[in-house]
Amino acid sequence: MKGKRKGNPRPIKPSLEDGSVEPTTLRIVGGSMRGRKLIFSGEQRTRPMKERVREAVFNLVGPGVKGTHAMDLFAGTGALGLEAVSRGAARATFVEQHFPTAALIRQNAAALGAEQQCEVRAANVFIWAQLEPPAADIPWVVFCSPPYAFYTERLDDMLSLIGGLKDLAPAGSSFVVEADRQFDMALLPDATAWDVREYPPATVAIFRK
Repeated sequence: MKGKRKGNPRPIKPSLEDGSVEPTTLRIVGGSMRGRKLIFSGEQRTRPMKERVREAVFNLVGPGVKGTHAMDLFAGTGALGLEAVSRGAARATFVEQHFPTAALIRQNAAALGAEQQCEVRAANVFIWAQLEPPAADIPWVVFCSPPYAFYTERLDDMLSLIGGLKDLAPAGSSFVVEADRQFDMALLPDATAWDVREYPPATVAIFRK
C-alpha cells in the first residue's frame, strides 16, 4: 500500500534579524495621517496599545497635542508618537532600546513623510532621561507605556522617571502613563491630579501640568 503523499512543507514566514515573525500592520486612527498603516515586527515586547485605547487616550488629551513636543518612551511600535504627529504635534522623540524595533520606527516615520519631525533614539529610557533631558521650549506630551513588569521589577526607577520629567516639563504639558492593574496609580507623583481610566487589561492615567 502506497503511503500518503506528503504535501509541500508550509512556508516559513520571513523573520527580522532578531528572529521575530513577519511584520504586520497597525493604523493611525486620527489626524492628517488617519488610516495610514504602520509596520511592526509582531514581537511581543512591543505590546502596541490597542487602537480603541489609543483613540480614547487622544480624545482625552484633545487638541492639547497640537504644537507640542511628543515623547514616546519605551516606544515599541512608535504608534503613540506618530499618532501625536498626525494630530498636530510639532515634533516627536521616540526612545526605544531594542535596535531592530527602533529601526522600524524610523522606517514608519519615513514612510509617513514625517522623518523631519521625528527623532528616534535607540537608548535606555532611564539613562536618556538623566543624561539628555529634553528642551522645555514648548509644552510636552509624554507617553510612558513600558513593559508592565517594570512597575514591579523597577518600580523606583519608574517613579523617578515619571516624577523627574513631570518636574522638568513646561506649563501646558500632558503625561499619559499606561500600566496594568498590578500597579497602584496612587503611587504616581501628585497622585490626586491624575485622571485614571480603565481599559482592561490596561489602566491609563493622564496628567496635565
